[in-house]
Amino acid sequence: MKDHLVRATAEGVRVFAAITSQIVGDAARRHNCYPTATAALGRTLTGALLFAADLKNEEAVTIKIQGDGPLGRIVADAVPEGYARGFVDNPHVELPPTVEGKIDVGGGVGRNGLVTVTRFTGLERDVSGSCELVSGEIAEDLTNYLFVSEQTPSSVGLGVLVDTDLSVRAAGGFLVQPLPDASDEVLARLEKNLRSMRSVTELIDGGLDARGLISTIFDGFDVKFLSEIGLQFRCHCSRERVASTLSSLNAKDRAALLEDGHAEVVCQFCGEKYLFGGEELRALFE
Repeated sequence: MKDHLVRATAEGVRVFAAITSQIVGDAARRHNCYPTATAALGRTLTGALLFAADLKNEEAVTIKIQGDGPLGRIVADAVPEGYARGFVDNPHVELPPTVEGKIDVGGGVGRNGLVTVTRFTGLERDVSGSCELVSGEIAEDLTNYLFVSEQTPSSVGLGVLVDTDLSVRAAGGFLVQPLPDASDEVLARLEKNLRSMRSVTELIDGGLDARGLISTIFDGFDVKFLSEIGLQFRCHCSRERVASTLSSLNAKDRAALLEDGHAEVVCQFCGEKYLFGGEELRALFE
């Protein structure tokens, strides 16, 4: 199943649902993540794609999770066209499973810290907000962020299932938000469905796509599917961008690189390596 995101509405409620198994797997391979880091980064990447689904073209969103756990920062960028990238400070963190036998994302993230969301809208100032973490499990933290910082009641569900060979077996999530005309009766039915449904990873691992997730969330509702887009891990780093950054270095740093005879720059978001030899550096600095 290729990664994809579907937008839909049902009786005064809107929903975005996404399958992100390939994106999360790609990110985990690029950063050589252990399972705890894979799950945390994957949830954040999926959350960023869901947040970006409501943006206009050429806008973007960045989600940063910063707790006091061993993972450090977790950062994900996404655009409404369906592209995302991200990184975790310490990808080699691995913790024992929880008492329920699940990956301990909350322990890796930590309970004390902030979730920060920045929306790049092309206006003079970017729109940024933050609030304290409530669990470190990321889905609960994003749900709380939307309510506290943006005054938008929502329900966010995220999941990443890591197989025994460390590959990503299933990943995805959903974002549900009532519109102003949603009735109390509709919200009560929706809350009942959300309480009774199985986990995101169970549903995806069982074969459901994004439309299937939405149909499960809105069981018994009149659903209107609006659009579907493909999703992909994509970074906008390039050799030209890196060269531009190197050319802006001060004289001391330039001299140090020339003395070393080479420069290797690794993109923090995607792990791509860019190597510049001595002659290339001299030509660049001149």
